Amino acid sequence: ELDLYIELTTLKQNLITEKNRKLRQLKELYPEIKIKLLSKDDFHKLLAKYGYGPLGEAKIEGVSRILYSHSQIQRRIRTLAKRISHDYAGQRLVMVGILKGVICFMADLMQHLSLSVTVDFMAISYYGGDDGQVVKITKDLDSSITGQHVLMVEDIVDTGMTLNYVLGHLLAHNPASLRVCTLLDKGARRLINVPLDYIGFEIPDEFVVGYGLDYKGEYRNLPFIGTLRSELIKEDKL
Repeated sequence: ELDLYIELTTLKQNLITEKNRKLRQLKELYPEIKIKLLSKDDFHKLLAKYGYGPLGEAKIEGVSRILYSHSQIQRRIRTLAKRISHDYAGQRLVMVGILKGVICFMADLMQHLSLSVTVDFMAISYYGGDDGQVVKITKDLDSSITGQHVLMVEDIVDTGMTLNYVLGHLLAHNPASLRVCTLLDKGARRLINVPLDYIGFEIPDEFVVGYGLDYKGEYRNLPFIGTLRSELIKEDKL
């Protein structure tokens, strides 16, 4: 029922801001137009309702909000790449990723590294055990990492159980060094301490999708990282 919407980046701004001054001017100039202030998340939802914006273009009814836009992700990746390039200056680096969630992050990260880099991948699966899920390696590295400087690249670290298992497997190959870079760190779910040398974003305990992260094989192609509606997950568990 509104004719004009104005987006605010946050609802915690003081009333005396440039945006609010402009808003008052608009109301004075166009008193016949109804104006409503929206948070960024609500603005995205409104656009999606009519098929516009990042949520609407992706046709994602299950995504509740955008945590990090594509531009935010790329800025953070460039920052991480600078740190990694500095730390490994003059050395040859082997980047190891676990398929499939890490593909977007790893591809973008290595493009910004000013280093000699080789890439390898592992794949894992899970099966039920007496103490819960057990990790099984279904694809191992193609090349030897003995004596190499290895950077383990993760899309997300939550409990730390899988990463701890993989790190133990890699250390058994006697690399010269082994560090971890993760795009997302969900520390609230951590069950075991694992070393995280480079962290993109620390995120809340919510189910996230996009930029390589999936839910039942979907959402990987989204250019942003968003949270999945909790009702959707609950419905699937029924």
